Amino acid sequence: MLRKVILAAAGSQRVERLVEGAPVSRNLVRRFVAGNSSDDALRCTRSLSDQGLAVTLDFLGEDTVSPEQAEATAGEYLRVLDALHAAELTPAAEVSLKLSALGQVFDDKQAYEHARAICAKASEAGTTVTLDMEDHTTTDSTLEILHRLRVDFPTVGVAIQAYLRRSEADCRELAVEGLRVRLCKGAYKEPESVAFQSRLDVDKSYVRCLNALMSGPGYPMVATHDPRLIAIAEDRARWFDRSADEFEFQMLFGVRPDEQLRLVDLGYTMRVYLPYGTQWYGYLMRRLGERPANLGFFLRALRSRD
Repeated sequence: MLRKVILAAAGSQRVERLVEGAPVSRNLVRRFVAGNSSDDALRCTRSLSDQGLAVTLDFLGEDTVSPEQAEATAGEYLRVLDALHAAELTPAAEVSLKLSALGQVFDDKQAYEHARAICAKASEAGTTVTLDMEDHTTTDSTLEILHRLRVDFPTVGVAIQAYLRRSEADCRELAVEGLRVRLCKGAYKEPESVAFQSRLDVDKSYVRCLNALMSGPGYPMVATHDPRLIAIAEDRARWFDRSADEFEFQMLFGVRPDEQLRLVDLGYTMRVYLPYGTQWYGYLMRRLGERPANLGFFLRALRSRD
Protein backbone atom coordinates (compact mmCIF):
# COMPACT_ATOMS: atom_id res chain seq x y z
CA MET A 1 0.00 0.00 0.00
CA LEU A 2 2.81 2.45 0.90
CA ARG A 3 4.50 1.76 -2.43
CA LYS A 4 1.31 2.58 -4.33
CA VAL A 5 0.90 5.83 -2.42
CA ILE A 6 4.50 6.87 -3.11
CA LEU A 7 4.30 6.07 -6.81
CA ALA A 8 0.99 7.92 -7.11
CA ALA A 9 2.64 10.94 -5.48
CA ALA A 10 5.47 10.72 -8.01
CA GLY A 11 3.01 11.63 -10.74
CA SER A 12 1.23 14.41 -8.85
CA GLN A 13 2.23 17.97 -9.74
CA ARG A 14 0.49 19.26 -6.60
CA VAL A 15 2.53 16.98 -4.34
CA GLU A 16 5.65 17.86 -6.32
CA ARG A 17 5.15 21.56 -5.60
CA LEU A 18 4.62 20.87 -1.90
CA VAL A 19 7.70 18.66 -1.63
CA GLU A 20 9.95 21.02 -3.60
CA GLY A 21 8.95 23.88 -1.32
CA ALA A 22 9.59 22.02 1.93
CA PRO A 23 12.84 22.89 3.78
CA VAL A 24 13.63 19.21 4.41
CA SER A 25 13.60 18.61 0.66
CA ARG A 26 16.70 20.75 0.22
CA ASN A 27 18.56 18.49 2.67
CA LEU A 28 17.24 15.41 0.89
CA VAL A 29 18.42 16.65 -2.48
CA ARG A 30 21.89 17.58 -1.20
CA ARG A 31 22.34 14.11 0.25
CA PHE A 32 21.12 12.04 -2.70
CA VAL A 33 21.67 14.22 -5.78
CA ALA A 34 25.11 15.55 -6.77
CA GLY A 35 23.75 19.01 -7.58
CA ASN A 36 22.19 20.97 -10.40
CA SER A 37 25.14 21.26 -12.77
CA SER A 38 27.76 19.12 -14.45
CA ASP A 39 30.39 20.89 -12.35
CA ASP A 40 28.62 19.58 -9.25
CA ALA A 41 28.52 16.10 -10.78
CA LEU A 42 32.24 16.15 -11.56
CA ARG A 43 33.19 17.29 -8.06
CA CYS A 44 31.14 14.51 -6.56
CA THR A 45 32.51 11.96 -9.04
CA ARG A 46 36.05 12.93 -8.05
CA SER A 47 35.25 12.51 -4.36
CA LEU A 48 33.73 9.06 -4.91
CA SER A 49 36.58 7.98 -7.17
CA ASP A 50 39.10 9.00 -4.52
CA GLN A 51 37.38 6.51 -2.20
CA GLY A 52 37.79 3.67 -4.70
CA LEU A 53 34.21 3.79 -5.96
CA ALA A 54 33.14 3.60 -9.58
CA VAL A 55 30.39 5.93 -10.80
CA THR A 56 27.57 6.07 -13.32
CA LEU A 57 26.25 9.59 -13.94
CA ASP A 58 22.58 10.22 -14.66
CA PHE A 59 21.41 13.60 -15.95
CA LEU A 60 17.94 13.85 -14.45
CA GLY A 61 15.01 14.42 -16.77
CA GLU A 62 12.79 12.12 -18.79
CA ASP A 63 9.54 13.95 -19.49
CA THR A 64 10.80 15.05 -22.89
CA VAL A 65 8.01 16.20 -25.18
CA SER A 66 9.84 18.02 -27.97
CA PRO A 67 12.82 17.50 -30.28
CA GLU A 68 14.41 20.60 -28.75
CA GLN A 69 14.34 19.08 -25.25
CA ALA A 70 15.82 15.84 -26.57
CA GLU A 71 18.58 17.78 -28.31
CA ALA A 72 19.37 19.69 -25.11
CA THR A 73 19.61 16.49 -23.08
CA ALA A 74 21.88 14.85 -25.64
CA GLY A 75 24.07 17.94 -25.64
CA GLU A 76 24.43 17.78 -21.86
CA TYR A 77 25.61 14.17 -22.04
CA LEU A 78 28.15 15.03 -24.74
CA ARG A 79 29.49 17.88 -22.63
CA VAL A 80 29.72 15.87 -19.41
CA LEU A 81 31.54 13.03 -21.18
CA ASP A 82 34.10 15.50 -22.52
CA ALA A 83 34.48 16.89 -19.00
CA LEU A 84 34.91 13.44 -17.45
CA HIS A 85 37.61 12.62 -19.98
CA ALA A 86 39.42 15.93 -19.45
CA ALA A 87 39.34 15.36 -15.70
CA GLU A 88 40.80 11.85 -16.17
CA LEU A 89 37.77 10.30 -14.45
CA THR A 90 37.18 7.69 -17.13
CA PRO A 91 36.93 4.72 -17.45
CA ALA A 92 35.83 4.44 -13.80
CA ALA A 93 32.98 6.89 -14.50
CA GLU A 94 30.38 6.03 -17.14
CA VAL A 95 26.92 7.48 -17.87
CA SER A 96 23.39 6.16 -17.50
CA LEU A 97 20.90 7.18 -20.13
CA LYS A 98 17.10 7.27 -20.26
CA LEU A 99 15.95 6.94 -23.84
CA SER A 100 12.72 8.76 -23.00
CA ALA A 101 14.85 11.83 -22.29
CA LEU A 102 16.07 11.61 -25.89
CA GLY A 103 12.59 11.49 -27.44
CA GLN A 104 11.82 7.76 -27.36
CA VAL A 105 8.13 8.35 -26.65
CA PHE A 106 7.51 10.38 -29.80
CA ASP A 107 10.40 9.48 -32.12
CA ASP A 108 12.33 6.20 -31.74
CA LYS A 109 14.63 7.13 -34.61
CA GLN A 110 15.64 10.41 -33.01
CA ALA A 111 16.22 8.69 -29.65
CA TYR A 112 18.47 6.12 -31.34
CA GLU A 113 20.48 8.76 -33.19
CA HIS A 114 21.03 10.77 -30.00
CA ALA A 115 21.98 7.62 -28.09
CA ARG A 116 24.40 6.64 -30.83
CA ALA A 117 26.12 10.03 -30.68
CA ILE A 118 26.43 9.71 -26.88
CA CYS A 119 27.86 6.19 -27.21
CA ALA A 120 30.39 7.44 -29.75
CA LYS A 121 31.43 10.25 -27.42
CA ALA A 122 31.69 7.80 -24.50
CA SER A 123 33.91 5.54 -26.59
CA GLU A 124 36.16 8.51 -27.43
CA ALA A 125 36.31 9.34 -23.73
CA GLY A 126 37.36 5.80 -22.84
CA THR A 127 34.15 4.80 -21.10
CA THR A 128 30.67 3.50 -21.90
CA VAL A 129 26.91 3.89 -21.48
CA THR A 130 24.19 1.96 -19.67
CA LEU A 131 20.61 2.32 -20.88
CA ASP A 132 18.17 2.78 -18.03
CA MET A 133 14.90 0.85 -18.22
CA GLU A 134 11.64 2.70 -17.68
CA ASP A 135 7.98 1.66 -17.63
CA HIS A 136 7.03 -1.60 -19.36
CA THR A 137 5.67 0.11 -22.48
CA THR A 138 9.24 1.06 -23.49
CA THR A 139 10.96 -2.27 -22.74
CA ASP A 140 10.86 -3.72 -26.25
CA SER A 141 11.95 -0.44 -27.82
CA THR A 142 14.83 -0.07 -25.36
CA LEU A 143 16.08 -3.60 -26.00
CA GLU A 144 15.84 -3.10 -29.75
CA ILE A 145 17.90 0.09 -29.54
CA LEU A 146 20.38 -1.69 -27.24
CA HIS A 147 21.03 -4.40 -29.82
CA ARG A 148 21.44 -1.84 -32.60
CA LEU A 149 23.92 0.18 -30.54
CA ARG A 150 25.97 -2.85 -29.57
CA VAL A 151 26.83 -3.58 -33.19
CA ASP A 152 29.31 -0.68 -33.06
CA PHE A 153 29.54 -0.16 -29.29
CA PRO A 154 29.65 -3.63 -27.71
CA THR A 155 30.22 -2.35 -24.17
CA VAL A 156 26.83 -0.61 -23.98
CA GLY A 157 24.77 -2.08 -21.13
CA VAL A 158 21.14 -2.11 -20.08
CA ALA A 159 19.05 -2.22 -16.92
CA ILE A 160 16.50 -4.97 -16.32
CA GLN A 161 13.77 -4.66 -13.70
CA ALA A 162 13.11 -7.81 -11.71
CA TYR A 163 9.52 -6.91 -10.90
CA LEU A 164 8.45 -7.40 -14.53
CA ARG A 165 7.17 -10.91 -15.20
CA ARG A 166 9.11 -11.07 -18.45
CA SER A 167 12.50 -10.23 -16.89
CA GLU A 168 13.75 -13.75 -16.14
CA ALA A 169 13.37 -14.63 -19.83
CA ASP A 170 15.00 -11.32 -20.82
CA CYS A 171 17.96 -12.04 -18.52
CA ARG A 172 18.48 -15.45 -20.09
CA GLU A 173 18.57 -13.86 -23.55
CA LEU A 174 20.87 -11.05 -22.40
CA ALA A 175 23.36 -13.26 -20.53
CA VAL A 176 25.78 -13.29 -23.47
CA GLU A 177 29.46 -12.56 -23.84
CA GLY A 178 30.35 -8.95 -23.15
CA LEU A 179 26.85 -7.70 -22.33
CA ARG A 180 26.57 -5.63 -19.17
CA VAL A 181 23.20 -6.02 -17.43
CA ARG A 182 22.18 -3.96 -14.40
CA LEU A 183 19.63 -5.92 -12.39
CA CYS A 184 17.38 -3.74 -10.23
CA LYS A 185 13.99 -4.32 -8.66
CA GLY A 186 11.96 -1.75 -10.61
CA ALA A 187 10.63 1.70 -9.83
CA TYR A 188 7.47 2.39 -11.83
CA LYS A 189 3.80 1.85 -11.11
CA GLU A 190 2.91 -1.19 -13.21
CA PRO A 191 -0.25 -3.31 -13.53
CA GLU A 192 -0.38 -6.78 -12.03
CA SER A 193 -0.69 -8.25 -15.52
CA VAL A 194 2.93 -7.34 -16.29
CA ALA A 195 4.61 -6.95 -12.89
CA PHE A 196 4.82 -8.75 -9.57
CA GLN A 197 3.18 -6.69 -6.84
CA SER A 198 4.41 -8.17 -3.54
CA ARG A 199 7.87 -7.65 -2.12
CA LEU A 200 8.35 -11.41 -1.73
CA ASP A 201 7.48 -12.13 -5.36
CA VAL A 202 9.78 -9.35 -6.57
CA ASP A 203 12.64 -10.68 -4.44
CA LYS A 204 12.10 -14.22 -5.75
CA SER A 205 12.14 -12.90 -9.30
CA TYR A 206 15.32 -10.95 -8.54
CA VAL A 207 17.09 -14.13 -7.45
CA ARG A 208 15.90 -16.03 -10.53
CA CYS A 209 17.14 -13.22 -12.76
CA LEU A 210 20.42 -13.11 -10.84
CA ASN A 211 20.94 -16.84 -11.38
CA ALA A 212 20.30 -16.42 -15.11
CA LEU A 213 22.87 -13.62 -15.35
CA MET A 214 25.51 -15.23 -13.13
CA SER A 215 25.29 -18.52 -15.02
CA GLY A 216 26.00 -16.92 -18.40
CA PRO A 217 29.13 -15.33 -19.89
CA GLY A 218 27.92 -11.73 -19.57
CA TYR A 219 28.71 -9.11 -16.93
CA PRO A 220 26.06 -8.82 -14.18
CA MET A 221 25.67 -5.52 -12.35
CA VAL A 222 23.87 -6.22 -9.08
CA ALA A 223 21.91 -3.08 -8.19
CA THR A 224 20.46 -3.46 -4.71
CA HIS A 225 20.77 -2.14 -1.16
CA ASP A 226 19.15 -5.23 0.33
CA PRO A 227 21.69 -7.01 2.60
CA ARG A 228 20.08 -10.38 1.93
CA LEU A 229 20.28 -9.99 -1.83
CA ILE A 230 23.87 -8.78 -1.59
CA ALA A 231 24.75 -11.94 0.35
CA ILE A 232 22.91 -14.07 -2.22
CA ALA A 233 24.83 -12.37 -5.04
CA GLU A 234 28.13 -13.14 -3.33
CA ASP A 235 27.04 -16.75 -2.89
CA ARG A 236 25.91 -17.04 -6.53
CA ALA A 237 29.21 -15.59 -7.72
CA ARG A 238 31.08 -18.25 -5.76
CA TRP A 239 28.74 -20.97 -7.03
CA PHE A 240 29.31 -19.97 -10.66
CA ASP A 241 33.04 -19.47 -10.05
CA ARG A 242 33.05 -15.77 -10.83
CA SER A 243 35.98 -13.65 -9.74
CA ALA A 244 35.45 -10.19 -8.25
CA ASP A 245 36.19 -8.52 -11.60
CA GLU A 246 33.51 -10.49 -13.45
CA PHE A 247 30.55 -8.67 -11.92
CA GLU A 248 29.87 -5.59 -9.84
CA PHE A 249 27.57 -4.11 -7.23
CA GLN A 250 25.68 -0.87 -7.70
CA MET A 251 23.93 1.41 -5.20
CA LEU A 252 22.39 4.86 -5.17
CA PHE A 253 24.43 7.86 -4.13
CA GLY A 254 23.85 8.59 -0.45
CA VAL A 255 22.32 5.22 0.43
CA ARG A 256 24.33 2.83 2.65
CA PRO A 257 27.70 4.55 2.02
CA ASP A 258 29.39 2.42 4.68
CA GLU A 259 28.24 -0.74 2.91
CA GLN A 260 29.52 0.63 -0.38
CA LEU A 261 32.99 1.07 1.11
CA ARG A 262 32.82 -2.36 2.76
CA LEU A 263 32.28 -3.96 -0.64
CA VAL A 264 35.20 -1.98 -2.07
CA ASP A 265 37.40 -3.24 0.79
CA LEU A 266 36.42 -6.81 -0.12
CA GLY A 267 37.78 -6.24 -3.61
CA TYR A 268 34.49 -5.80 -5.47
CA THR A 269 33.73 -3.10 -8.01
CA MET A 270 31.12 -0.91 -6.32
CA ARG A 271 29.49 1.58 -8.70
CA VAL A 272 27.51 4.53 -7.36
CA TYR A 273 24.49 5.72 -9.34
CA LEU A 274 24.99 9.48 -9.21
CA PRO A 275 22.15 11.72 -10.44
CA TYR A 276 22.43 15.43 -11.08
CA GLY A 277 20.20 18.15 -12.47
CA THR A 278 17.15 20.09 -11.38
CA GLN A 279 14.51 17.45 -12.14
CA TRP A 280 15.09 15.45 -8.98
CA TYR A 281 11.52 15.01 -7.68
CA GLY A 282 10.47 12.04 -9.83
CA TYR A 283 13.82 10.34 -9.30
CA LEU A 284 13.60 10.43 -5.50
CA MET A 285 9.95 9.41 -5.38
CA ARG A 286 10.53 6.40 -7.60
CA ARG A 287 13.48 5.32 -5.48
CA LEU A 288 11.17 5.34 -2.47
CA GLY A 289 8.47 3.50 -4.38
CA GLU A 290 10.89 0.89 -5.69
CA ARG A 291 11.20 -0.37 -2.18
CA PRO A 292 9.47 1.56 0.61
CA ALA A 293 12.23 0.41 2.97
CA ASN A 294 14.40 2.89 1.06
CA LEU A 295 12.52 5.55 3.02
CA GLY A 296 14.28 4.23 6.12
CA PHE A 297 17.64 4.30 4.34
CA PHE A 298 17.06 7.92 3.33
CA LEU A 299 15.96 9.02 6.80
CA ARG A 300 18.81 7.22 8.57
CA ALA A 301 21.30 8.69 6.12
CA LEU A 302 19.95 12.16 6.79
CA ARG A 303 20.34 11.69 10.55
CA SER A 304 23.80 10.16 10.29
CA ARG A 305 25.17 12.98 8.12
CA ASP A 306 23.61 16.01 9.82
